[in-house]
Amino acid sequence: MSRAKIVLWLSLTLRSSCSLCRARFIKGQLQTPGYPAAMENGTMPCGEKRPPEDQETTVTEGAARIVFPSANEVFYNPVQEFNRDLTCAVITEFARIQLGAKGIQIKVPGEKDVQKVVVDLSEQEEDKAELKEGANVAPGDQPQTAAVGEICEEGLRVLEGLAASGLRSIRFAREVPGLRSVIANDASPRAVDLIRHNVQLNKVAHLVQPSQADARMLMYQHQRVSERFEVIDLDPYGSPAPFLDAAVQAVSEGGLLCVTCTDMAVLAGNSGETCYSKYGAMALKSRACHEMALRIVLHSLDLRANCYQRFVVPLLSISADFYVRVFVRVFTGQAKVKASASKQALVFQCVGCGAFHLQHLGKASGPSGGRVKFSPDCGPPVAPECEHCGQRHQLGGPLWAEPIHDLDFVGRVLEAVSTNPGRFHTSERIRGVLSVVTEELPDVPLYYTLDQLSSTIHCSTPSLLQLRSALLHAGFRVSLSHACKNAVKTDAPASALWDIMRCWEKGCPVKRERLSETSPAFRILSVEPRLQASFTIRDDANPSSRQRGLKRFQANPEANWGPRPRARPGGKAGGEAMGDRRRLLQNKRKEPAEDLVQRAAWLKTFPCKRFKEGTCQRGNQCCYSHRLPTPEATAEATSTNCPQTLNQSPPGPGATTGPGVD
Repeated sequence: MSRAKIVLWLSLTLRSSCSLCRARFIKGQLQTPGYPAAMENGTMPCGEKRPPEDQETTVTEGAARIVFPSANEVFYNPVQEFNRDLTCAVITEFARIQLGAKGIQIKVPGEKDVQKVVVDLSEQEEDKAELKEGANVAPGDQPQTAAVGEICEEGLRVLEGLAASGLRSIRFAREVPGLRSVIANDASPRAVDLIRHNVQLNKVAHLVQPSQADARMLMYQHQRVSERFEVIDLDPYGSPAPFLDAAVQAVSEGGLLCVTCTDMAVLAGNSGETCYSKYGAMALKSRACHEMALRIVLHSLDLRANCYQRFVVPLLSISADFYVRVFVRVFTGQAKVKASASKQALVFQCVGCGAFHLQHLGKASGPSGGRVKFSPDCGPPVAPECEHCGQRHQLGGPLWAEPIHDLDFVGRVLEAVSTNPGRFHTSERIRGVLSVVTEELPDVPLYYTLDQLSSTIHCSTPSLLQLRSALLHAGFRVSLSHACKNAVKTDAPASALWDIMRCWEKGCPVKRERLSETSPAFRILSVEPRLQASFTIRDDANPSSRQRGLKRFQANPEANWGPRPRARPGGKAGGEAMGDRRRLLQNKRKEPAEDLVQRAAWLKTFPCKRFKEGTCQRGNQCCYSHRLPTPEATAEATSTNCPQTLNQSPPGPGATTGPGVD
């Protein structure tokens, strides 16, 4: 062996030995108790106590009891209890319908006494005949029943794609009868460990199966007809748009798809281009934005289902609190998919008075019972300028223009909740919301509001009963909407509504000299009404839900009302840190004092973003603080970049958003 080869061999041997020693040394450091990387999933080595932020909190909701880390509030949001209660009620009635077709009866806790009353009302002779027939029936021919917590071999297969702590899946297993299996899936390993712990705690391991996978891939793997789910529940953080394509393929024929959307800012028209990128529709800012959000989500679901020769049938669509929730059934049929274009519509909305008109994308024509011909619809339904105020129109949509509820199904859910109010903690609110839903006009999309009509012409606001009575006297239909407290849903055209408001304004005239000649109020009031409205209160103007004093619209029950912060790596998103962040960054974008010394001291109260990233080159000359944040104020402050000089003006009051705004 030559000398060069020997030197090369020795160098390679020494290099590998050094690498091995270095790896062993690092491994030994990682195994020491004091090394931070020794903690895995928030656990500490044996013999050490957990820090306070790693302590666990136990929460009881419905029939379930879950445990989640105290420092991570994203695992449980008490505001969503109404959402979970309503979902359990809807799936129960869906199971009653699906299993009833197979001859299986479900037993719901609390409905036993109600069934006894029904039996006692029957005639005695029929009871005796049933007993005689039952005596000759073999044990195997007895009607099959499905109870809560038991596996039903012909029952429903349920998938919760984004389970988090597994609370919803556990509640399904402990409160909904007729289930075959429940898959509680989440992509986070820590969340899946938490699901396993909660499943064992509630003793539902025979029904609930934890799963760690991407929800989209899991649903794509269940596209075969034999492997599809009868119920799919999607409750993501923000938009469910990335999961809808997989969901409409993984749900069985006639199966139930439950979708929650918490990105209401996008659906309500704050970012129309973002809404189009996610849902394929342009949202508009209007008083009817909450119902428009529901119809945009239904349009997006139907559009994705049409790609696979499937279509959706809405069962219940709810706008509540800070989210929308839709329950739809998915069917397959090429012939009915052709009618989907006639179910969608564009919205022309006036930017001045807010009057809107719908333009359907397609139309179906043909003799009844004969062949139906589908063709594009004709339009537009409006002129370039609004006929009432002369302003231009905005174009929104497409959106779902058909009924958003199945009133028969809603009535079944309402009856079940009313006869068994002790089943859910939010039964009172469920009764109120569903009662308003049953009173809505099913064939009238969108609505106006009282304050919108009165503020447009700068007059006093009529009462709800007065405006409803005027519409009823004029021969139009009118109803409320569960999506807005002051909503007026009517089949009256906009011209009739403005005639009624003109008649109302005559009782309390507006000073015309204060109105601009180009304002919508001046142009609307300059026209004499052709319809003479009567504001005499009618008995049928007051809806039944309002007369009974049901809890239809819930007020904000707590501070910081809304969705929780997004989960972060490590799982720490405590409310105290968020509160500190809000207090630290509050009024940051307001204009500071003109004194340069005061302004410099004011800027020093904010941390430097570039220093935190290690890229600030200003050193002591930087106008922001370079001090490390204390544990009490570890607010991940979003501050602006370091200006080069102190003489640069900080952001003024014209900024649209501030770091302290969630």
